[in-house]
This record gives sequence, C-alpha cells and structure tokens, in this order.
Amino acid sequence: MLLLYRASQSRGHEEVSETVKEDIGMKQHWMVRAISKTLTLIPIPFHSSRASFSSPSSSFALKNVTRSNFELSLADLRRHVRDSDFVSIDLEMTGVTSAPWRESFEFDRFDVRYLKVKDSAEKFAVVQFGVCPFRWDSTKQSFIAHPHNFYIFPRQEVGAYDPSYEFLCQTASIDFLAKYQFDFNLCVKEGISYLSRALEDAARLHLHSTHEDELSESPCTTKEIKDVPLVRMADILFVERMRNKISEWHDDLLQIRNRRSSQIPEDSNDSMNQFQTIFFRMRPAIKLNGFTSRQLRLIKSVIQKSFKDLAYIRVNGASCLEQFIVYTNSRRDLELLMKEVKGDLCKEAEMKIGAAIGFRHVIDLLSSEQKLIVGHNCFLDIAHVCRKFVGPLPSNLEEYVTLVQKNFPYIIDTKILLNASNVLQLKMKKSSTSLSKAFAILCPHIASGVSSSGLAPSSVTVEVQVDDMRSSNWNSGAKHEAGYDAFMTGCIFAQSCSHLNIDFSSHSMLMKEEKLQKYINLLYLSWSCGDIVNIKTGGTTTESSAFNTFKIQPTKILFPNIAIIWGFPSKLKAREIKESLCKVFGLTSVTSIYHLDRTAVFVQFNKSELVSDFLELKSRLEKKNDAISVFHPLSELLEGGNTRAASYEVYKEICGSPISKVLFADQAEAVGINLNTKLLENKVQENGSFANSQSPIDTKTADIKQPLKCTSGSSKFPKGEMLDIVSC
Repeated sequence: MLLLYRASQSRGHEEVSETVKEDIGMKQHWMVRAISKTLTLIPIPFHSSRASFSSPSSSFALKNVTRSNFELSLADLRRHVRDSDFVSIDLEMTGVTSAPWRESFEFDRFDVRYLKVKDSAEKFAVVQFGVCPFRWDSTKQSFIAHPHNFYIFPRQEVGAYDPSYEFLCQTASIDFLAKYQFDFNLCVKEGISYLSRALEDAARLHLHSTHEDELSESPCTTKEIKDVPLVRMADILFVERMRNKISEWHDDLLQIRNRRSSQIPEDSNDSMNQFQTIFFRMRPAIKLNGFTSRQLRLIKSVIQKSFKDLAYIRVNGASCLEQFIVYTNSRRDLELLMKEVKGDLCKEAEMKIGAAIGFRHVIDLLSSEQKLIVGHNCFLDIAHVCRKFVGPLPSNLEEYVTLVQKNFPYIIDTKILLNASNVLQLKMKKSSTSLSKAFAILCPHIASGVSSSGLAPSSVTVEVQVDDMRSSNWNSGAKHEAGYDAFMTGCIFAQSCSHLNIDFSSHSMLMKEEKLQKYINLLYLSWSCGDIVNIKTGGTTTESSAFNTFKIQPTKILFPNIAIIWGFPSKLKAREIKESLCKVFGLTSVTSIYHLDRTAVFVQFNKSELVSDFLELKSRLEKKNDAISVFHPLSELLEGGNTRAASYEVYKEICGSPISKVLFADQAEAVGINLNTKLLENKVQENGSFANSQSPIDTKTADIKQPLKCTSGSSKFPKGEMLDIVSC
C-alpha cells in the first residue's frame, strides 16, 4: 500500500463558502457545528425484536463498524435494509481534486465535468462510509433509523493489483478529518478492506491460473518441462547433491516396499534438518525446510526430470508456503494426489477471496435490495461507490449512467429536492441548501435533540436505534462522521417528503411515489453551475429553477468558439492577452477570458471560425522569424516559443488523462499535447444525451465557488475565479 500525498492549497478561512464544499458533486464538510452537550445514558435491556425506549435527551454513540465487528454488524444491517423504506448514505474521502485545474469551471462541458469527477473517484480513497436505513413505524407514526459508520481501508489482501491500492491525500481534507477526531490509526489498522466486483474476478482468475500452472507441470502431464539454467558452479554441485539425496531416499522406499515393511527411512542427519521424512496424505514424503527460492526451483527440476513416481507439491501452511516431495505408487495415484491438492488450493483461494470482499458485501446488499438510495449532492459519492466496489469507471458519461442505473436504479439527491421544489424553497427561506443548514432548518427538533412532544403536525419524528439503545431525541455527540451525515441526509429527506404531503402509511415503496418521480435519479454534475444529469435517461440539463434566477449571467458559453492557450509568458495577464487578440481579430472578437491556473486560459471568440483562424495564424507566425513577426500584436503572447494553443476538444482529451500534474501546462506536456498548435475539427454530437454544444449555456459567476489558493507563485490568478471578463 502506497499513500501519495499531494499538498492542497490553503483555505485562509475556517469556514468556507457553500459552493466550495459542494462543487463537482462533492461534500467537503466545512461548516462548523456547535458542540453538543454530552449526556450519559444507562442502557436499557433489549427485549424481543424491539429495543427499549431510552430517556429524554439521549446521547449514545453511532454504530462504529470495523473489521472486528463487521460480520455481526453486516447480519444486522441486512435485516434493517430489507425492512427499510429508504437508505441514506454519505462518504468521507481523502481529497477532492488532484490538481487545481481539475476543479469544476464555468467553461466545463458536461462530458468534461464527468471526466473530472471520474479522476477524483480514481485518485482518492474513501475512509468512512455512512449507511443509515430508515423504516416507517405506522404504530408510532415515526421513522426508525439505524445509523452505521463503517471505517474502510483499501488493503491488498489478494494477489491481483488495482490502482485503488495507491491514493492521494489533500492536506485540507486530512486536516479537516483530524480536526473532528477522525481516528486514522483505527482506519488503517482496523478499517474493513474490500474487493470490487471486477477485482474479484481478476483475483479469482489470477489465483486459479497460478494453481493451474503449478499443477500442469506435474509428472502426470505431457507438458514439456522447463529447464532451470545452471549458471553457477554452485548450482551444478547443488543439483547433483540433491539428486543423490533424493535418489537414496527413493531407493530406500522401493526396498521397503518390495520387502513389504512398514518402516520408512529416517530423517536426514543434516544439521539444518532440511529433509524431514513424514507422511503427506497417507503417502511417504519429504518436507523441504530452509531452502532458498532458487534452490527449490532446482529441486523441482530434479524431481520432474529424474523421478517419474515422485511429485513436487507446494501447499499453504499455517504461516507460509510449504514444499514436499511425495512418493506415489502409480500414475493413477499421482493423478489422484494432484487432484486432491488442486481441490484444496482452489478451496483456500475461494475462501481468501471471499474474506477479501469485505465491505463490498454492504454495496451488494444495497444493490440487490434495490431500495431508494438517498444522498446529499451525491454524484461524486456514487462515482466513488462504482469505482471502489463495482469496477473501473467508463470513459464517457453515457456509459457511466448505464453502469449506475444497472446497480442503483433509484437514487434521490436531497440537494436537488430542496432546490427544485418551490414548497421546500419556501420552507428553506431561500437559505443555503448545505447539509448542516438544511438539517437545522427542516429538522430543528432532531438537530437539537429535544423532546418531540408539541411538534407541528408536519414535523416528522425519527427514533434512532443503535444495538439495544433507542431514542426519539438522539444526540450522537460525534459530528462530521459519515454515519451521522447519512442520518442527517435521511432526516432531511423524510421531512421534505412530509412537506410534499407524502403519506408514509399508504406507500410501501417511496420510489414509486408520484410526487417524487420528477426528482428521482437527478444528480448535480456541478452544484455551482446548476448542471444536472438524469441517471436513468442520460439526459443533461442546466438548472433553471427560481434558485438560479438570482445568479448574474454575464456571458453565454459556446464551446465551438473556445480556444485554450497555455505556456505563455507568466507576466501576461488576462486583459493583456485579450487586448492582443482583439487587435488582430477585431474589437468585439473576444467575449471572455477565463484562467484555469496561472499557466492556461480559456478564450471565447464571438465566432467559431475565429478559433481555427487564430490557431493557423499562430502556426504561421512561429514558423517565421522576421521583423514583421516580431512586431505583430501576438508577438508578446508567443514570446519564448513555449506558447501552445488548441481547440476545446483537446482540453477534454487532457482532462481524460489519468495523469495529474499541478500546472495545466505541465499536464498538457505530460499527456503529449506538445505541438505548437493542434488543430482539431469541432466534432459536436448532434444526437445523444449531451446538450448540443452549439447551444449556449448560461454562466453564473456570482456563485462560482471560492477557490483553493494556488501553489506558490500563482497568487496572480487564484484558481476558480473568472478573471478580466469584459466585452470588447
């Protein structure tokens, strides 16, 4: 296991804006909750199938699950999920973005946004997974919640390798977890490991093929035996000595067999006791001890070449591999022995793989039960689930949507629900829809842990059950844990359903509720930009709810009109780049310029043909080195000979690379986009799930997320800010 640490940029504030923590489908819980008073609770004995109801203002811990109690907890969770009406989830991760330019920008198209989320899900690890089943109790007219907080860790327990065994850490994310007492030692030491379905298949194939290769070299096969090269005199002497020792033992066995004696040769007097005479599966055998791996290969070669009735066997011992030389009295006996050994090895391999599946059993449970999955701004959460527990993510959004729909057909995002419903917007009073804010506004009686008596008729009561403790006014005393955030998400959803006049008693399946149909399977690709993808159909749209009408809309984005420029002299600012372009192509030719980082900018022209005109002109100027070129308006932009430019499709290609350099110019060079000018035809998908690229998309710079500050030397152009966007 290798941890690759990538320093993220300093925030400068303890509390960060809503748009930062929830952009590109990710919740970075930065709002600081008030510390709740800790109250003691005397556990009440558990009776029958229900837990006893605890005293008012109850405080008891979440159900924390590690390797030590996973099996028992999984059995309980299976029952709770089967009985549930919906299951809420939340994840804690080691980071957000692998490079500053991989943040979600206003100039990112839907397919590019997906590639950035894909990169995040591939680069960072999930260290906590919250699962909270909610069941409606019609007798008490309340929900019963069972919050579980799983510590997980990508431990390599089988031979098959996967990139997820290596992951990045952003210092901001790690620091945040540390501030809220995240137990890193517990996570690494006792975190539940897992195998994705794809990795399980690969591991099974690898282990079985390994055993097949070993067993296929036995004397009962006709496969040609490979010689081990004897490159040293020591090898030659060792092989001869082993042949003599084994031959002596073999001859003694034959003599005993012919005399029909039950005596077997005694152990060698070798000081290291390297030859230990034993019985292996009721057959005379030698156990080999203290040999190097090369010596064992030489011994195996001697057996296969010189002794047709001896078999070289390797099996798993208590703590390590054990090697034996086994005598068989016939070819049929040899075949039977090899079959027995193969069966045991396969059984051991199956058990090892089954044990390594670990936390994926929880994901398989959620997928097989096909319950309504509830998350908050959860596009990235779902991407992590698919990458960590299903398999590699597809390279495009359409295939990804198919993958998600196959495994989780019913997902609802409470952030979509709060922003899209006029009723809920009124309840929220146009306030922030962050998880903690929504929980405090919609569920104040639950958030404060006060008695549920005297509540408004529309208020939903939620009882929490953890093992044998149960309370209707629960306070876990542990905030910013995945299990508690999953609980908050579920409470927000339950309360939202109540405000939408959904009758819990009359519906056993909330995913079929008519009033929820227009919200199910809609997820934010980018919260700050209002970009939404339909996980069922693959369709994409930009949010046009009343929530977004207050956002400033300075320009419209036309992707065929965009060129990306990088590697220009660091002294140039956006306005200077724009002025030089306007001198060549006209005062109104450039509508906006946007910095990815200090090494690259988007340039949007007012006409799509100006992109190719600019690229062609740049190429011609760089081929010349005359006085006219030196005094050309673009000469300052091209100074130094390192300036590169390309169309928007090249930007997509760069974003799709698994490489992540800190600066975009370095990234482009690493990917191989290092031509002075790369001309690509603007291939726009006329048919498909993506919105037509010719259609403008409104930008909303008022809600662009507060950026992480760039690394040293980049203070001129803070990442994520729209710089010098002015009309000519």
